[in-house]
Formats: sequence, structure tokens, C-alpha cells
Amino acid sequence: MTRGAFRILVVALLALALFLGWRAWDGWQRSYDPQTVVAASLQGLQEQNVLVPFTARYVAVVTSTQSRLGLSAKKTLIMPGTVRYEVDLAKLEPSDLDWDAATKSLTVTLPPLRLAGPEIDIDAISEFRDGAILLTLTDAEAVLDAANRKAAQAELIKQARGATPMRLAEGAARNAIEQSFAMPLRAAGIDATVTARFAGAPAG
Repeated sequence: MTRGAFRILVVALLALALFLGWRAWDGWQRSYDPQTVVAASLQGLQEQNVLVPFTARYVAVVTSTQSRLGLSAKKTLIMPGTVRYEVDLAKLEPSDLDWDAATKSLTVTLPPLRLAGPEIDIDAISEFRDGAILLTLTDAEAVLDAANRKAAQAELIKQARGATPMRLAEGAARNAIEQSFAMPLRAAGIDATVTARFAGAPAG
């Protein structure tokens, strides 16, 4: 092989190496496209189905009374219960994700937080009764028990929907979702800002 032919071969090999390197770099860049990473993260969350970012325990104290035959009876129920705050991840859709390439920011709009429960701690229930005669001679005790159970469950949910626990639960949910998208983006070398918000909540 002549020196000229050898030089041509070297140049050709270098050109081929540069071309293959460019193709590999281009493929690598495409594989770490932000929207591809975000889509994969969304799929992973959807497969989890439900996110439980927060749980809280409450205690309801309710009293019911009955008056019959000139007699009265009263029962007080102290009932603890645990409420779970959930996000239905299956409802997350691609349309809920807004990627801004210019600012490298992702906004995730979440479905409303839902409450599950209350799960009653049967062993921790306490009762106090007054009016033994009426409770013994009539069905007043069963009536009072039913009224107390219904009122206690409603009271637990009322407490769970209070401003403070809802704020804590929503904050925990937003943080969990933001990390779920931010960590894969960071692992792919993409420095992005992720903001989660609940549907209906003011932006910003």
C-alpha cells in the first residue's frame, strides 16, 4: 500500500469514527430527552395506582340521648380512628404534565386528594352510659349506639378535613410527586425544576 493510499485510509477511518461517535452521542441525547424521562416517570407512578403520602389518627367524642316514658338515657362514645390521605395516581394523564423546555421546568397537576377510612381502633373504644332503667327496658341502647357510631365516624372525617391536616397531607403529596419526577430527571443529567399542584389550586 502506498503512502498516499494509507493516508486516505486513515482519513476515512477517522471520518467513520467521528460519524459513529456522533451517532452514538445523538442516540444518547435522545434517550435522555426530558419528555421521554417524564413519560417513563408517569408510567411508573400510574403502575403504583395509589399514593398514600399522609395518615393521621383522630379521636371522636359524641353523646346521644333518649327520652321515653318519663325516663331518659344517655350514652357517650369515645372512638379513635385513622384516616389515610390518598392520591389516585391512575388518574394522572400526560395532559396533566406541562414541560417548559425554555425554563426546564415541569408542572404536574394532581387529582384532588381523597380520604380513605376511618379505620376504627376497636380495642381503644370507650363508652359511658347513664339511665340504666330505660336502657334495660327498651331498645334505647341499640338506638343510642347506632346514633353514636354514625356521629363518631362523621366527626372523624370532619376532623380529617380540617385546614391543618389537609395542608400537611397536600404538602406531603406534592413533595412525593415532585421527587418522583425530579430524581429520574436528575439521574439523566437534566437539571429541572418540578412543581406539583392540585387541580383547582391557584398557580404559583
